Amino acid sequence: MKRLDSYFKLTEHNTNVKTEVIAGITTFLTMAYIIFVNPSILSEAGMDAGAVFVATCLAAAIGCLIMGLWANYPIAQAPGMGLNAFFTYGVVLGMGYTWEAALGAVFFSGLTFFLLSIFKIREWIINAIPMTLRLGIAAGIGLFLAMIALKNAGIVVADPATFVTLGDLSQPSAIYALLGFFVITALSYLRVTGAVMIGILGITVIAILLGHNEYGGLMSMPPSIAPTFMAMDLVGALDVAMLSVIFAFLFVDLFDTSGTLIGVAHRGKLLDKDGKMPRIGRAMMADSTASMAGAVLGTSTTTSYIESTAGIASGGRTGLTAVVVAGMFLISLFFAPLAGSIPAYATAGALLYVAVLMTGSLAHADWDDPTEAAPVLIAALAMPLTFSIAEGIALGFISYVAIKTLAGRFKDLNPAVIILALVFAARFLFMG
Repeated sequence: MKRLDSYFKLTEHNTNVKTEVIAGITTFLTMAYIIFVNPSILSEAGMDAGAVFVATCLAAAIGCLIMGLWANYPIAQAPGMGLNAFFTYGVVLGMGYTWEAALGAVFFSGLTFFLLSIFKIREWIINAIPMTLRLGIAAGIGLFLAMIALKNAGIVVADPATFVTLGDLSQPSAIYALLGFFVITALSYLRVTGAVMIGILGITVIAILLGHNEYGGLMSMPPSIAPTFMAMDLVGALDVAMLSVIFAFLFVDLFDTSGTLIGVAHRGKLLDKDGKMPRIGRAMMADSTASMAGAVLGTSTTTSYIESTAGIASGGRTGLTAVVVAGMFLISLFFAPLAGSIPAYATAGALLYVAVLMTGSLAHADWDDPTEAAPVLIAALAMPLTFSIAEGIALGFISYVAIKTLAGRFKDLNPAVIILALVFAARFLFMG
């Protein structure tokens, strides 16, 4: 106990081992849905679901261990929502790249993030990108997830005349997805720990009992990770057209991570007297290292989870909380049959709920200023309508610079934003 106290500085943070363990378990329960959702999404890209399940658990455990043991923060990590959807529906199914090349792009984005953290360029980038675009991108990813959830559940279907239309809501998949969403939302409002996981497992059990789903078992030895381990195609990821994909992975992870770190640290009163986060470089490098490790193992970008606030609310203040989360993910490796029993409609409700949380960023946009509001809307709408996070980011940058320039608001622009907008515009004009 004394060694733990000394290493994690428990007394200094006014906490103890029992509190940190409870906080770790609490955080895990709020984010454990990823071990069901991630294999479901990435398997649609052609990846082996069992291998992705193992890669998800291992990547999360690695990220949590580095964050806990090196950065000493109670912040958990796992493959990120939105980025996994972009991986499958944007890069593989949308752009036609192999999942191996997509994993290569994830690796290079993690490597770039790591270098940016080492050379402390991240602050310059974060400060250079207007808050307007950050809000629009966050909301766009939420709407993108919502579209995927509604599509997977058959609630929204293709239509030759109107592109999309309402599906058959009498189908079990639609009913289960909506019921799951309603339950998760209600439980979250009531502050029930593990609301998302409860919703997913609850719908799965009901579907099994009513004969709409098969039960694959509860526990077993972990599946083989061989189908995805070291399968990334680094050469294929260096295709010129893939640069925008690498940038999209990097950009979203960079701002998602920085926002989550600051938000969680503020909630846990872990900021210093100047409002800055000590050891943020280590926290950023923990995130980027986990992303590279995840790509090697066979999963999409790993990032910090806002669900870590649940553990902080339970008293977690040090890296011991994150270490406990890592242990829980390792234990989860033995529940592969349960994960394989989860149908797509059971995770659709969870996706839709995560979409609600992410689109909440729209509330912070300046809707009274058209030069601020328009780029937010463009970026947010472009992602679900083009079915691509990368295209949404590009159109957001282009619209921001174009509108600000035509309005004479040159003071709102900086070199980084202008350069990125020109690069994106050139790609559309000359590369199609």
